[in-house]
Order: sequence, then C-alpha cells, then structure tokens
Amino acid sequence: MSSSEDLQYPRLLLQYRDGFLASKAMFAACELGVFDLLQDFGVPLTSATIAEHLHCSADGMERLLCACVGLKLLEIEMNNTEAFYKNTDLSTIYLTKSSPKSLYSMMMFFSNTAYKYSEFLVDGVREGTSQDERAFGISRKTLFEAVYRSDDELLNFMHFMKSVWVLCGRDVITAFDLSSFSKVCDLGGNTGELAKQCLLEHPNSTAIIYDLPKVVQTAKKHFRSPDEHQVQFLEGDFLEDPIPKADLYILARILHCFTSETSLKLLSRVYNSCKPGGAVLLVENFLNEDKSGPLTAQFMSLIMLLITEGKEKTQSEYTELLTSAGFRDIEVKITGKLYDAILARK
Repeated sequence: MSSSEDLQYPRLLLQYRDGFLASKAMFAACELGVFDLLQDFGVPLTSATIAEHLHCSADGMERLLCACVGLKLLEIEMNNTEAFYKNTDLSTIYLTKSSPKSLYSMMMFFSNTAYKYSEFLVDGVREGTSQDERAFGISRKTLFEAVYRSDDELLNFMHFMKSVWVLCGRDVITAFDLSSFSKVCDLGGNTGELAKQCLLEHPNSTAIIYDLPKVVQTAKKHFRSPDEHQVQFLEGDFLEDPIPKADLYILARILHCFTSETSLKLLSRVYNSCKPGGAVLLVENFLNEDKSGPLTAQFMSLIMLLITEGKEKTQSEYTELLTSAGFRDIEVKITGKLYDAILARK
C-alpha cells in the first residue's frame, strides 16, 4: 500500500525514473577509467586534469564527476574555489581494475550486454522470447552465444564470474559441511574460482572444472593458479557428453539459464553420474515463495527472459526439480548475500 506522502509527491517513482542514469553514470566512469586514474595518481585531481588524461571534454567530465559524487562513488574536496576529486573506499575496492575484489568486469557485462538487452524488455514481455536479434543482430545456435559473442566478450564474462565468486563464493561454500566430499566437479565452472574456494576450505579434496571447449581453453590461458595439481579442466557439454564421476557436483548459476525440462534433464544426468552418498550443490538467487521479492532476483528473472530460456525460481521449485531427479535429504541455506544454496544427496 502506498504511503500518503508518496501519493502527495511521488518521490519513489522519480527515483525509479532516474535509476538507469545511476547505472549508466557508474558504468561510464568505469569504462572511461576514472577510478583507475585516481587510484594511480593517489591524490585528488581536478576535473580538467582527469578530462585531459582520459581524452574527454572538460565539460562532460565535470558533469560525470559531479554525478559520481552524488552517487557516493567519488568524494570532492574544495581548494579555494577549485574542486578536486578522489575515490571513495567503495570505488577503490570494487571499481578499480587492479583491486583483488574488482567488479569492473561485472559492470562492463551489465553495461554492454544486459543493458543493451533491456532496451527490448517490452518486446521480450510481449513475445516471451530472448531478444538476440534486436539487441545484437545475431541468430544463435546455442544458449551461450549471446554471452560469448567474441573472444573479448567471453574473457570479460569470465572475469565477471570470477569476481562474483571472489565476492560471495565463500558464503555458499561454507553454507554446508562439505568435508566428506573428496572429489568435486563444478559443471559449467568457468574459471574454476568457486571450486578453488572449495579447495581452500577443504585442502584434501580435488576438483574437476567441466565446461565448453572454448571456455576451458580460455581459462587455462588466462586464469592459471598455483593449485593446478588439485584442479583439472575438462572440455565437454554437460547436457550431451558423459559427466565425470564425483562425490559432489556444483551447479552455480546454471539452472536459472534453462527451462525446467532442461534443468531436470541435467539434474538427472548428474544423479546418474553421482557416486552413492554423493551430493549436488545448487547456487542460485532464490525468489520468495510468493515471488514478491527480492528485487535483485526479480530483475535477474527479467534479464533471463531477454538473454536465455530460463528464469529465477523459488526454493520449492528447485526442490521439486531435485526430488524429481532422485535426490533426497534436501537442505536450503539463505546466506543473506547475493546467492543462496541448496544441498541435495543421492
């Protein structure tokens, strides 16, 4: 129910109206290198100096910097009548490329891919189908060609996924006691970052990262790690090719890309490959049972409509899929962070 204040003056609606501008201002500052430049210099800079180094117009840069101050991504210091800008701690930690916790690639994916698709949300809702043709003029043969449009897009997406698990991987890995599983297989594991975090918690385990050939080749080239003796990358299509035997299978942000029918097919294949006493760990963004929230999951479900054939689901919908595939002893953990987890045993 709307408050009387909202009905007198629609403050909330006006905030929503400007929401896309907040996103694009942050994306633009990332893409232009504002936060990286300020980090490299280590001292506050004027808008004119920032514009000169980044080859931008002085007027345009000053307006962008002011917006970033309003968004609390930059701080402003006045020296007489001249303004100097510096990063906030938040921007230094999460928006500079050099930071170990950088979310720069995530921001670029949302700016260059998700935002482009969102322009065709009306068409997607009307038609109930992905909007590849309108957004990028492509007619894909496979689900992930929308993301892997080029080598550069693939690499950025992989950096994006790595940053997600650096940010919240430990939350889902430690949601359950996984110490009894000595062999882990991360299906669609991308860079292997989530499986590697599992190994940090359970150093006596080994992990297989199973993904499409192009993804595996890119991971080996750009995401090598010191724990290679514990991590094996295997090429394959988990919907068609044999799935490696393991004690624990990880499906992190996989099922939300597919229809329920395809998800059940995949879970059944996992169940058949799973060793007795083994389990599957699902990592997803759960909708409330009445689908009233959370807003992040609701927004992501719209993005899934535009890019994939899947959608976000409730705990009970995932539980029903797991039960239909044969899994039992299903446990759910709400982390309070970006993603939640379900563990189901064979």
